[in-house]
Amino acid sequence: MEPVNRRAWSSSLDFAVGPGGPLPEQWNRWVDHRLPYVLLAVALLLSRRADVLPLAGVTLAWLLAKDVVVPPRWRSHGITLAVWFAGTLTLASMLMYRDTVLLVFMISCFFSALKLKPAPLGVLGLAATSVMINTIGSGGPGQALSEDPELWLTVIAVQTTAICGGAMMARTISEQNEARRAALAELETALRENAGLHRQLLAQAREAGMLEERQRLSVEIHDTLAQGFTGIITQLEAAEGAERDPAEWRRRLATATALARENLTEARRSVHALRPGPLEEAGLPEALNAVAGRWAQRSSVAVEFTATGTPRPMHPEIEATLLRITQEALSNVARHARARRVGLTLSYMEDLVTLDVRDDGSGFDPARRGDGFGLTGMLHRVQRLAGTLAIESEPGAGTAISASLPAIGAAT
Repeated sequence: MEPVNRRAWSSSLDFAVGPGGPLPEQWNRWVDHRLPYVLLAVALLLSRRADVLPLAGVTLAWLLAKDVVVPPRWRSHGITLAVWFAGTLTLASMLMYRDTVLLVFMISCFFSALKLKPAPLGVLGLAATSVMINTIGSGGPGQALSEDPELWLTVIAVQTTAICGGAMMARTISEQNEARRAALAELETALRENAGLHRQLLAQAREAGMLEERQRLSVEIHDTLAQGFTGIITQLEAAEGAERDPAEWRRRLATATALARENLTEARRSVHALRPGPLEEAGLPEALNAVAGRWAQRSSVAVEFTATGTPRPMHPEIEATLLRITQEALSNVARHARARRVGLTLSYMEDLVTLDVRDDGSGFDPARRGDGFGLTGMLHRVQRLAGTLAIESEPGAGTAISASLPAIGAAT
């Protein structure tokens, strides 16, 4: 068995009041405290009979008793409402027995019945009011119901049901309006919170963008300026050792000058987030081959470049990353490896594009390589594009670096 809804049982059939109801709160207050007086005055004006005035005076005193004598905290109590309704219905019936036109005042009893608690008592009050207002003009309830019970019972039932239905519909509309108003209030609160969150996210996005730009510039500076300066210093140091060989001295100096110009151009491209210079006029295989050739010429280390698979244009970020990794790997070989040969392989596969750089240099222990920025920068570049970086090396056995990136084609 389902539990009894005590709240519903204790409530009345009254039209919902307040800002969410179908009737404004001021209107409901007017119905409660002004309408009975207005209907009584209208009824007396229509009747124009002096013999009803004493009873009308008693009725007026009864109405004033509730609004003036009864304390406000007791006016909405269930017992107070029941007593007041019974007295008002009795006085209205007595007035209507004197003159049927005074039924105008009895209409107020319908509104009073809607206030009764619990709700079944309100239904009973509506039925009692309907009985009196419909049968008094036909001799009273006893005579009317005995002469034609089917007619009067039908009229009473239909009228009571209609008023109850209207009251329940009004309450349902009131609850729906209240729910909508609560939902709108929650929505407004959520929108305000979302606006604050949006501002916070924008601030975080700006901070993240600034941090990402700093990281990009730091990596680009390392890949361009640092590598270029290293090459320039290497060439100048070699030039110092070739003072007795004018041709070699001039060659080293010219190489250092070319490196400086090239480094300046690449630095400008990095600041403006442009594609690396070697990729501007050539595809990735040709650009890597050219970079390897220039590096071999400067370092006097043999480089063998190989491209496998079917070369095809890759996304600019993919190609730029592979180029920068090549430059960093070759720079590391020149600075640390003391290698005689370097192998550079670019492999195009269905889902991946892979770059392998191998040398026969001194090698190192990957577990003890420390936080060298070059290898860390390679790793960050590859991971940013959902790729992988593998490093294999051991002292005296050379080094192999393999970078694999998704084969994302260039937009057409």
